Amino acid sequence: MTRWTGLLTVMALGAGFVGCDNAKPPAKVARAQVKRTGPATMEIIPVEGQLPYCMLFTMSEKGVIRQLTLTRENRSIRCDPNRPVANTSFRVPVQEGKVRVYIFFSDERVPAGSVAQQLYDLRDRERVTAMDLRLPGRIFVETLEFTPETGEPEATGVVVGAGGVVTSDGGTALDAGTNTLTVQPLAN
Repeated sequence: MTRWTGLLTVMALGAGFVGCDNAKPPAKVARAQVKRTGPATMEIIPVEGQLPYCMLFTMSEKGVIRQLTLTRENRSIRCDPNRPVANTSFRVPVQEGKVRVYIFFSDERVPAGSVAQQLYDLRDRERVTAMDLRLPGRIFVETLEFTPETGEPEATGVVVGAGGVVTSDGGTALDAGTNTLTVQPLAN
């Protein structure tokens, strides 16, 4: 009787292991999303349930690392769910190509200088995880990608004429409505 019991136990355990092989790994839940706001601008929006503080870095195809959330204290900032980080859009230089956006979520304000140094040290890695970092508290890392595109050149420092129309002459023509000349200061 003990042989049959042993055989049944081995078969039951074997069936349990086969079932484990068929189990699917849990789906990766995104901690943030990239929202394109222009050809070369983006917003980073944390999803609900993330740690309260974050900091953003980008690493371009050319190896340029940029810190996007720079404060006076050079620490992570408060990041509210479903709202753009720092309530702003970030511009990515087109000439640097596609970037990886690293979002570091933390349960306390973390010094950004040490994160920047560690990210620089890990720049050759395809993927950076929280386990790769030496930081206090709980840390989650989300890596997203953004590819800037060339768009229409932005017009800055031009003269707005009658009816809110931007004049293309740089402000050297008379305004048809008032017969006045608008003069712009010279750019340094």
